[in-house]
Amino acid sequence: MTIEHSVRMMAGSMILISLVLYYFMSPLWLLLTAFVGFNLLQSSVTGFCPAEIILKKFLFNKAQ
Repeated sequence: MTIEHSVRMMAGSMILISLVLYYFMSPLWLLLTAFVGFNLLQSSVTGFCPAEIILKKFLFNKAQ
């Protein structure tokens, strides 16, 4: 799995989790959905993605 697929999977999971939490817990969880959406938008414009940095650090740090 590539880093791009991992970022998409992470973003989709966060959105679905926040929607479930919104439904069962509190409408404030929609702020997490908005944050993920904003992050995806700014990442497409600027090329800077914090999730990619985190995934590279912890999951894709294999020595070559």
